[in-house]
Amino acid sequence: MADYMNNIGCCKVDAIVTLDSKGQIVLPKDIREKAGLKPSDKLAIVCCQDSGKAEVCCLIMVKAEKLEEPVKKALEPILKEIFK
Repeated sequence: MADYMNNIGCCKVDAIVTLDSKGQIVLPKDIREKAGLKPSDKLAIVCCQDSGKAEVCCLIMVKAEKLEEPVKKALEPILKEIFK
């Protein structure tokens, strides 16, 4: 996986965060600013697993609003076919 990440060219470690006793994290201010995150913004968490393993190896956070159009494009043809 490390080779894959090196080939992307856009990914790097910008911060290390700690999970608190409630399972919460704080995103550092500079990361929130770079991502354009504001209070009450929704984030979708995408989990990645190595095939055949139960343990999650990667968590990706995506602004929920950025997922709306791709999900709509993917599901719209399927739903139209189902509800003909």
